[in-house]
Amino acid sequence: MKNMTCIEDLRQAARRRVPKPFFDYVEAGAYSEQTLRANSADLGRITFRQRVLVDVSQRDTGTTILGEKASLPIALAPIGIGGMQWADGEILACRAAQAAGVPYTLATMSICSIEDVAQAVEKPFWFQLYVMKDRGFVRSLVERAAAARCSALVLTVDLQVLGQRHVDVKNGLSVPPSLNARNLLALATKPAWAWRMLTAKRWTFGNLAGHVKGEQGVKELADWVSHQFDPTLNWNDVEWIRSIWPGKLIIKGILDVDDARTASNAGATAIVVSNHGGRQLDGAPSTISVLPKIVEAVGSETEVLFDGGVRSGQDVMRALALGARGCLVGRAYIYGLGAGGEAGVATAIEILRKELSVTMALTGTRSIDEVGERVLN
Repeated sequence: MKNMTCIEDLRQAARRRVPKPFFDYVEAGAYSEQTLRANSADLGRITFRQRVLVDVSQRDTGTTILGEKASLPIALAPIGIGGMQWADGEILACRAAQAAGVPYTLATMSICSIEDVAQAVEKPFWFQLYVMKDRGFVRSLVERAAAARCSALVLTVDLQVLGQRHVDVKNGLSVPPSLNARNLLALATKPAWAWRMLTAKRWTFGNLAGHVKGEQGVKELADWVSHQFDPTLNWNDVEWIRSIWPGKLIIKGILDVDDARTASNAGATAIVVSNHGGRQLDGAPSTISVLPKIVEAVGSETEVLFDGGVRSGQDVMRALALGARGCLVGRAYIYGLGAGGEAGVATAIEILRKELSVTMALTGTRSIDEVGERVLN
């Protein structure tokens, strides 16, 4: 990891080390990937106001997110099948995040289960929830997250139907991977990955294993999941989740001011301005383009977190300058996981920290509290 200078370096290393179906899963957006590209492009168009002759010898990147101290204004976002990037990947990513002093979010569609991660780490983590048709199973997930002392529930609300990612269809993505000729070749060219996977705790969705009625194997489990996304999902379901979850509630997937106001009124501790990393509604606006209006509408009542396109500490600074309390970082850290496991995630976090600190210095900023539109052109 010593020669990794930026997130792109980690991305290229992950491409070399992770089988193509799983690397492509991380990379892909929905349909033509217009929104995926816009997330990064629109962030890149925002320029900084360089300031000089300001004493910036003492700089502090620390802040609070949901009332808890964080060494950086970031949290690791929920990423499905993280454990297929590196054996026991969710455990390793959580350990790296906790060592760095930032929150980690475990996905519903993780390989390691809630209990696997809770037993392997020392501190509470966040858990991301999909509301499926089987409300009894959803209730059991919430209860398991509470029993594991998860410090926040991240309710994802923009997956009532699944946006098609063409590359996943072409790759025949499944967990474990289907053994067609293309995937066998992809696995055969990554022997180190395959060797590590032999020691992994699991090779399928840990939170679902043993909890699906009539489950016979991986194919049956995957078929069950594909029919569980619920197009009837509505704000009454959010109220129900709020009634059964005793802790902090984060609503992820907000792109509209009216939805932001409704989420705030529904009792959300925080909202995440997110378009699912460009993986759902292709043609939706970039997250940075809608962030300022949402902050203006609800930022005084509800913490606003930002998600989408963050690949550098400069991107973190841009989102903070436009009103975000912090950023959820997804692909940036998952590239680190694929590149080098726990050390790779730690490297990704450290890259973001250094880039943010340097950007603060060159804009004459000494603390996160000082970041605002004053740092932008």
